[in-house]
Amino acid sequence: MKKIKKIKIKLNGKFSTINENLSFSIFLKELKIPLKKVAIELNQEIIDKNNLKTIKLKNNDKIEIVHFIGGG
Repeated sequence: MKKIKKIKIKLNGKFSTINENLSFSIFLKELKIPLKKVAIELNQEIIDKNNLKTIKLKNNDKIEIVHFIGGG
């Protein structure tokens, strides 16, 4: 049985360990992130949500997810 390698990422300032070669879209699904209500930054660059399926997370990636909050 092949052992799944783990990588370390930083999500909103906290370190996490995830499976290597995980796509960004699956990662966000696992976190139950509502894509319509967030802005996503990967390594200090805003990500186009249409490209999430093509992005593979790598060791030491830094991710910031900001939720939009309505009010008035």
